[in-house]
Amino acid sequence: MASGVRRHGCDALVAAYRPRKELREVPVDPASTALLIIDVQNYTCHKRGALVQTVGELSTYFWERLSNVTIPSIAKLQSGCRECGVEVIFTVIESMTQNCRDNSLDYRISGLHVPRGCWDSKVLEDIKPHGDEIVFGKTSSSVFVSTNIDYVLRNMGINQLLICGGLTDQCIESAVRDACDLGYLVTLLAIAVSLTRKTGMRTQSTLSKATAERDPAMRFCKSSKKQLEVKLSS
Repeated sequence: MASGVRRHGCDALVAAYRPRKELREVPVDPASTALLIIDVQNYTCHKRGALVQTVGELSTYFWERLSNVTIPSIAKLQSGCRECGVEVIFTVIESMTQNCRDNSLDYRISGLHVPRGCWDSKVLEDIKPHGDEIVFGKTSSSVFVSTNIDYVLRNMGINQLLICGGLTDQCIESAVRDACDLGYLVTLLAIAVSLTRKTGMRTQSTLSKATAERDPAMRFCKSSKKQLEVKLSS
């Protein structure tokens, strides 16, 4: 023991920092994986959306990335996931009531008002849900706070999440951190959209330590699931 250093308790209790990346960088198993698409809806991602109309013109970067990267990439991912049996799940900003009386305090302060069933609550037409795909309406930044998504995912045997959508520095960041803390293996797909290039890059950089961040063109599925591999890399 170094001179002048005293330890309390057993000497065997020594702190350490030993990242185990091999526990996180694992192949996608379709049977236990879900593609989670965050808040790509009319309210926030359509030029006639109420939020867009209220806050005014968003950055050119936002619209270009949304139309050229985010939406086409999500559509490609949906196609591959659906063919391989990966569950496709959506979240939208939406209250459970028509007058939004169930909104969180944060949503009330922020002025987010999306009545149940309104046009603004719908997922963008280009990537809309198919069949009985699940859509969680939420009234908090993190879908894990204001919905029963954790309960539902565990019921379906899902422990891996591929997360994308918008906004990177807001609802996606909240979902990623909560999912990791709840014990999910999280892949942050590098196709999300943020209000500006700077905030998006900064947020994805900080989240990369907690997730397996992958470009959508990378081949990361199991070799036995060629359909998903081809779809993601095409």
